[in-house]
Order: sequence, then structure tokens, then C-alpha cells
Amino acid sequence: MAAEIKPVPANKQGNVRKPVLLSKLEGFNDDVNMAVIIPREDGVITVSDDKTLRIWLKRDTGQYWPSICHTMPAAAASLAYNGETRRLFIGLDNGTITVIFKNKQLLNDLHFLWTVVRDYQAHQGRVHGVKFSVNCEWVLSCGRDKYFQWHCSETGRRLGGYLTNAWCLCLEFDEQSKYAFVGDYSGQISVLKISNTNFELIVSLKGHSGNVRSLAWDANRSLLFSGSFDQSVIVWDIGGRQGTAFELQGHHDKVAALAYAPGCKQLISGGDDTVIGLWNMDVKRIETPTWTENDSCEKCKAPFFWNVKKMWEERTIGIRQHHCRKCGKAICAKCSSKKSSYPPMGFEYEVRVCDNCHESITDEERAPLATFHDSKHGIVYMHLEEHRKRLLTVGKDKVVKCVIFIHELIGQRRNKIKEYCRRTCDLACCVIIFECIYIVYQGLKCGGDVDM
Repeated sequence: MAAEIKPVPANKQGNVRKPVLLSKLEGFNDDVNMAVIIPREDGVITVSDDKTLRIWLKRDTGQYWPSICHTMPAAAASLAYNGETRRLFIGLDNGTITVIFKNKQLLNDLHFLWTVVRDYQAHQGRVHGVKFSVNCEWVLSCGRDKYFQWHCSETGRRLGGYLTNAWCLCLEFDEQSKYAFVGDYSGQISVLKISNTNFELIVSLKGHSGNVRSLAWDANRSLLFSGSFDQSVIVWDIGGRQGTAFELQGHHDKVAALAYAPGCKQLISGGDDTVIGLWNMDVKRIETPTWTENDSCEKCKAPFFWNVKKMWEERTIGIRQHHCRKCGKAICAKCSSKKSSYPPMGFEYEVRVCDNCHESITDEERAPLATFHDSKHGIVYMHLEEHRKRLLTVGKDKVVKCVIFIHELIGQRRNKIKEYCRRTCDLACCVIIFECIYIVYQGLKCGGDVDM
């Protein structure tokens, strides 16, 4: 009896692993806005609308407990922590930025661990984003008053400001080029080159149809990532200076959080659809075409419903206009009856394509370039510690989760075992030992997921 080999569905992604939940941080009385991992220490800092700054330390049980809870004068909306200078910058709902200094490296005396250094009266409304530049000694911020500001961290003096057309919601900064990127409520991203005395508006990036809620920056390749409420992520090639932009379509709801891992060249995205997306950015991407407009279908020449003249001449009823996501041509429903994913262009799920493009897409091109995982809560912010492969997700359910992806751990162990076998065994023995141990790890891998 011959064995039947069943084909794998085209939309089935290989090596998809659920993230392993390490710990949950709960007990907040209001919405949590941001959370960061304390570098080189088992600690987490959170700020929330209940006016509290909390520092969570890892106990012997493996769980995080709030060791410090400091009440702020207003709701804490944003934060930035610099491990090198041990300074914490907290943006408040009343427009103030509070700077707190960490006195000791060891977490022994909790009563004298943090000291308030300075308050910046930076904005007239909620501070949505804060960044600190060590090399420039700048404190950069953006707020609901439509202003982007930067101050000197040594003197507290205001160095400059830029007024946008809408609420400023997110901020990124490149220390090398001194470029600041400000995303606003209208869907635009302002690119500014700033200095101690003035600024220059380089360009306003327009591509999103919804407000821009998150930004991430790849300093090595000068790529800017923006996540929006229009459910898309756009990759802007700032270094190429050609206006190139790539779309990433994998979410089915608002994208509110982004984090970039430069070591493995992966982008992590999250949003209201409770999904964590891992995007491979070390592959060649194709720019999405501009949609063409026409009075008739560019395939069968059937008139669209506004083409009254041709409808009258042909004695026919007009039809609705659609667009092929691959070629951008204006087509009718009959000529675009099939759907397909096209990951090189960023479409990880099936979208409308014309019949000709559907036939031209190969199975290799349909291979996914991203994986998606259920986080079991809507995500509003993420913070990544790449060297320990830990990710914090701040949820709409007032819970902060610390997760790690198990398939990356198994991959590391597999490489270590392989290297050990190469050094201690001959080639035949190496193969046998490696395959046997890897089978054991595969069994642990299959049973090692923890529901989030």
C-alpha cells in the first residue's frame, strides 16, 4: 500500500511557534500606557493612567512584584529609560516631563533608590512620546498640543520646537544624522533635522489613511517603520532618498505598537487584533504599485457605473471598479475573481488580484515572510530586549506580559549541540548524537508552549 503525501496548504506557515509566557504584571487600577525592561537587571518599569510609576522586580518564584510604587502629580502617559546614565524620563498628562535618577546599581535600599531631578514644563497637553539622546544631551518629546520639543538635559533649557497640524502621537530619533521623526493624528510623519539652535523640515511622509501610532527605526540601514490605525505598516527607505516605501499587510485591526530587532533584522508588530507579527526584513521587498483610475475595466473593457456614455452606447449596466493589488490596474469583479497572498509585496493574507497576476505568482512567491502569534490581548505598546529575546506587551486589558519565543531558544540549543559534537566526535558519531538529541528537543518544543 503506497503512502499518500498530502500537499501543505499555501497559507500554512512553517515553524510557527506561540510565544512562551514568562510572567504577567497585573493589579493596575487604570490603563497601562508604557513599560520597559531595566537593562542588565530583572526588573520592569511601568507607567499608567492611575498616576503611578511602578518598578517590578523579579522574585525567587520567577514572578515580578511591584517593589516601588511612586504616585505622580498627573497620569503618566509615556516614559524613556537610559541604562547608561540611569535616568528615567516620564511624560505626564499635564504636559510635564519628570526626570528621575537611579542612585544605586544594586537594588538593596528601595527607599532611596530613585530621586526626582528636574521637571520640564514642555507641553500644554498629554505627552505621548519621550526620547533621550545621550550623545546630544537632548530630551525630545511630542504631545497632544501638536508640538514637538527638545530640551537640553544638562541645563533644562528649551532648544527648539516644531508645530504640526495634528496631535503628535509617536517619536523616533537618529543620533548619528540628528533626524527626528514625528507621527501625528492626521497620518503624516514629519522628518526634521534638528540642532542646538534651529531645525529644518526635510519632508512630510504621507502614506497612511489613519493616524500614526507607533514608529521604529533601523539605524544601520536607515529604515523607518510606521504603524497606523489603517491596519498597515509602512517601511520608509530614508537612506535611499528615493521616496521608496514598502507596505506590510498582515493585521486585521489597528496597528498600535512596533519594535525592531537589528541583530536578526526582524520587525515585531502588534495591535488591536491581539496578534504579534514577526516580519523578516532581511529579504527583498517589492514596492506596492500606484492604483490606476479608468472609466472601463482594463482587461475586458466593460464600463464602470459612472461611465454613462459607454453604458448608453452599449446598452449595458455599469459595474463596480476594483484594483489588482499586484499590478494596480483598474479591473472588474469578473476579471479579478481569484485571491492570493503575495508576501514580497507585503500581503501575508489573500488579497484581490487579476487573473493574469494570479497565474504569474509562483508557489515560492507565496511562501510567507512573516509569522503571527496570538497574544490574547490587544496591544498598545511593546518593548524589546533583543539580547535576552524578551518582549514586553502592554495590553488594553491593563496587563503587561513578558514573553519569549521558544523556537529561538531551541534553535540556539541546536547550534550549541552541533558545535559541541563537531569538537568532540568524529563525523559519523556527530551526526548520530546530534540527530538523537535534536529529536528530544523537538519533543520538548512541541510540548513546551504555555498559553498566554
